[in-house]
Amino acid sequence: MMRILGVDPGLRATGYAVLQGSPRGVRLHVCGVIRTDDAASLPARLHMIHTAMIGVITRHRPDGLAVEDLYAAQRFPRTAILMGHVRGVVCLAAAEHELPVDALSPAAVKQAISGFGGASKSQMQSSVQRLLGIVGTVDSHASDAAAMALVVLSRRGVPLVTLREEAVR
Repeated sequence: MMRILGVDPGLRATGYAVLQGSPRGVRLHVCGVIRTDDAASLPARLHMIHTAMIGVITRHRPDGLAVEDLYAAQRFPRTAILMGHVRGVVCLAAAEHELPVDALSPAAVKQAISGFGGASKSQMQSSVQRLLGIVGTVDSHASDAAAMALVVLSRRGVPLVTLREEAVR
């Protein structure tokens, strides 16, 4: 059994999902969102995210971490800079626990999970829910994190087949 922690870095909301994969398939172990206070300073918010990531890693003991690679939309350069800060503290938490980090481009994840590199958030959410056998809604940040973990597991030979008897309901 291999556990991968997927992380969707964001200053307001950082999504995470721990997936377990085996030769028989994959299942969602846990997912959630780390939210920060908009009124807090940047250093305080980064500290909150780092502390929460350390907690997730310590509790769920993943074998690796998948994180969104940096990208910059020309219209929103500040967003890319802030995401880079968050991505940095996430990578630091991984390094502190000697976890290998796989950086994935958003388009590659969308292509692998939905079959379309330009998939919308809702298309990604429904694809992740279908692949993991989840009934109900999952936060879009946690869903994006799960998508990254799914891609890493797939690249490591785990079939993207839901372990139905273990699926989260």
